[in-house]
Amino acid sequence: MVGKGAKGMLNGAVPSEATKRDQNLKRGNWGNQIEFVLTSVGYAVGLGNVWRFPYLCYRNGGGAFMFPYFIMLIFCGIPLFFMELSFGQFASQGCLGVWRISPMFKGVGYGMMVVSTYIGIYYNVVICIAFYYFFSSMTHVLPWAYCNNPWNTHDCAGVLDASNLTNGSRPAALPSNLSHLLNHSLQRTSPSEEYWRLYVLKLSDDIGNFGEVRLPLLGCLGVSWLVVFLCLIRGVKSSGKVVYFTATFPYVVLTILFVRGVTLEGAFDGIMYYLTPQWDKILEAKVWGDAASQIFYSLGCAWGGLITMASYNKFHNNCYRDSVIISITNCATSVYAGFVIFSILGFMANHLGVDVSRVADHGPGLAFVAYPEALTLLPISPLWSLLFFFMLILLGLGTQFCLLETLVTAIVDEVGNEWILQKKTYVTLGVAVAGFLLGIPLTSQAGIYWLLLMDNYAASFSLVVISCIMCVAIMYIYGEHSSLRPPATRPLARPLCPAGLLTPHLSRAPELLPGHPDDAGIPTTPLLSDLLALRLSRHHLPPGSGPPPPPPESSSLRVAPGAERAPPPAPTARGSAGA
Repeated sequence: MVGKGAKGMLNGAVPSEATKRDQNLKRGNWGNQIEFVLTSVGYAVGLGNVWRFPYLCYRNGGGAFMFPYFIMLIFCGIPLFFMELSFGQFASQGCLGVWRISPMFKGVGYGMMVVSTYIGIYYNVVICIAFYYFFSSMTHVLPWAYCNNPWNTHDCAGVLDASNLTNGSRPAALPSNLSHLLNHSLQRTSPSEEYWRLYVLKLSDDIGNFGEVRLPLLGCLGVSWLVVFLCLIRGVKSSGKVVYFTATFPYVVLTILFVRGVTLEGAFDGIMYYLTPQWDKILEAKVWGDAASQIFYSLGCAWGGLITMASYNKFHNNCYRDSVIISITNCATSVYAGFVIFSILGFMANHLGVDVSRVADHGPGLAFVAYPEALTLLPISPLWSLLFFFMLILLGLGTQFCLLETLVTAIVDEVGNEWILQKKTYVTLGVAVAGFLLGIPLTSQAGIYWLLLMDNYAASFSLVVISCIMCVAIMYIYGEHSSLRPPATRPLARPLCPAGLLTPHLSRAPELLPGHPDDAGIPTTPLLSDLLALRLSRHHLPPGSGPPPPPPESSSLRVAPGAERAPPPAPTARGSAGA
């Protein structure tokens, strides 16, 4: 029969340390580990994987861009991802509560909240536009297929023959005058672009001219926020069940679109345009900067969501394994989405007789102009349009769930009393209503200008700054220098590190973290460095190596009032080795 100490080691505990409960009954945990992995995959795999990465790849050297991209993934993405997961899992707190380890750096937590707020506001507006296109696709002929609509101008020139108004069928060939217009006229605008600018947005001429609020978009914004709230009404207990569908079905749609795309004429040209390496691009600093920014943006580092999701993990969960699985899945999805996008764009370029670069785009221009126009060339085009925009909705919702939960968890953990824990549903409702109200200006005629402004600046260089400060605070101020030493003998500062001189003023004792109570009810919260050391020691240290464990007396962090702890006996050399 296995003894108690052996059970503790099997559960990931330090041999001399009191056994910790694996669950957090006060905050709750994921129903199982699959829910956490799927939620994190849905959080990391978002709209940027579909509309941002393929464009960055072909613009920055095609297949050559994969080299700096995966270098940044290995040396920046996965380590930061692992650090945030382990940080949140150890503290069982959101992006604000974890900074009890070093209160002076709590501004990093507020920075994460600001980033998540900005992204959450405009991200749901993108989802609401996808909802609008999804509902508009429920018709026999897509409304952006032809130029015979009231909103079209004289400059409109569609890729379909205006005389062939069948149910989205493809004409046999383009008339010569239309082909000339498509290839050589600088004033040519596609029906999908005019539908986007003149009908959906009714775009104003200036960022300061808000004009009117587009009521159809406002209604779709309400629908999107209602869906997000209902999925998070019970926190991770409800969202953990929803992600079984929202995180997996986009891969089904991507596969369907991929199979359909590669069977089209010209798809191979589009894929080769996407993958053909231009090795001279690697020497450009901008390529490496784009690779780093895409890794930060795509994985969700420094947003606060990873810390929040990991805080609902069980204490001894293998977050190292999870970080590798989620990071690789996210980047593989980006590459896979590139095949889906460029196979269709290659078919469109072949149909028009132009180069792929003429039809390639990114951001909203790809999702709501270029790709929808390419879908009109397919038989049964409304079906493919429904699938595509449903995929965009699910990709957006997976990220939006975590953004809203990040804000709610930060507020609830910051207040921290029983009342707000019981009223968490109302906090979720309040944040959702506030997000809806703040998103109303983005549904105006000038809303797309503000959306692109927030998209370009809300989560770009700020993520790098937040990540750098977080690394310094955790590894230098909080301390990694004695990670392989027993907690009872760990000094507070690194003597030779300038940052270590400030440690007594910046750091808190480890027992001030909420942590996980042991069987006796005594808070025993090891440092983040303990997790890293324990995880690394299991993989790299042979049995019996490393420092000796502390004596049993050092496992207690507090002494009852009035009680005096006897000094531990000085261990002999033989006793230390035997311990």
